[in-house]
Amino acid sequence: MDRSNTASDFVRYVASDGVKIVADVMGNPECPTIILAHGGGQTRFSWSGAMRHLAGAGFRVINYDARGHGQSDWSPDGKYPIDRRWADMSLIANSVREPLAIVGASMGGISALHGVSMGFRPDALVLVDISPNPDRAGMQRVHDFMASGLEGFATLQDAADAVAAYNPGRAQPGKVDGLRKNLRQRDDGRWYWHWDPGMVRLDIEQEHRAVLATMEGLRAAADLPVLLVRGLQSDVVTEDALAEFKVRFPKLEAVEISGAGHMVAGDKNDVFNGAVVEFLSRKLMR
Repeated sequence: MDRSNTASDFVRYVASDGVKIVADVMGNPECPTIILAHGGGQTRFSWSGAMRHLAGAGFRVINYDARGHGQSDWSPDGKYPIDRRWADMSLIANSVREPLAIVGASMGGISALHGVSMGFRPDALVLVDISPNPDRAGMQRVHDFMASGLEGFATLQDAADAVAAYNPGRAQPGKVDGLRKNLRQRDDGRWYWHWDPGMVRLDIEQEHRAVLATMEGLRAAADLPVLLVRGLQSDVVTEDALAEFKVRFPKLEAVEISGAGHMVAGDKNDVFNGAVVEFLSRKLMR
């Protein structure tokens, strides 16, 4: 793999309210651009493997921490509505040359869907275990998992056990040191997820309605190439939700990955990367 495509730069974007959004940028700036948008409670490090894979396949990749997550600033008022999350994504999207695709997991996909419903037209969109008609109970379970760690963990192993309890089908790593990228140890000695607790104050009912409202906006973008990558064990994008999505958006392409749940990219990284690169190469490299 060409090293020139896999060395990353650290970049900061400044939102209209002064919040700094940080990102790693990798790949040739003359190539089609992919923006990676992680899910709620994650950081850009959850895309590390996908970023290297995409850059190695000939894309320029912008992998950012959403506001309130990782190394990006927290909202001063502790609020993270969908409009604000989309404004941050739009800031990044408007800074790059076309062609452009968004790969959004869960919360990141919701932000991209909202943008499309507002008239944003990327050259391709990849939704990772999120759809315009997600299961309400599945969204609640993600929210409850995030809320379960608000008091912190005594050890990294305790945090790993919490992840395993949420996603029992996922094989636990032999070492838990990798979690250090998503947790911070405070003065009390406990480990806390590296995101603003204000995220769990999101009204799930309101968030669910906002996502459902994006379906008509997506249907208005009938020619937009969309790939949905779904874990077969997901309770957020159910089989019924996928079937309805296909009926209402006939050009939808879907890849279902066995042995994966809501955290598709982490559960089956190689399969996920292969499916996304194949789709984006077909749609952007013409």
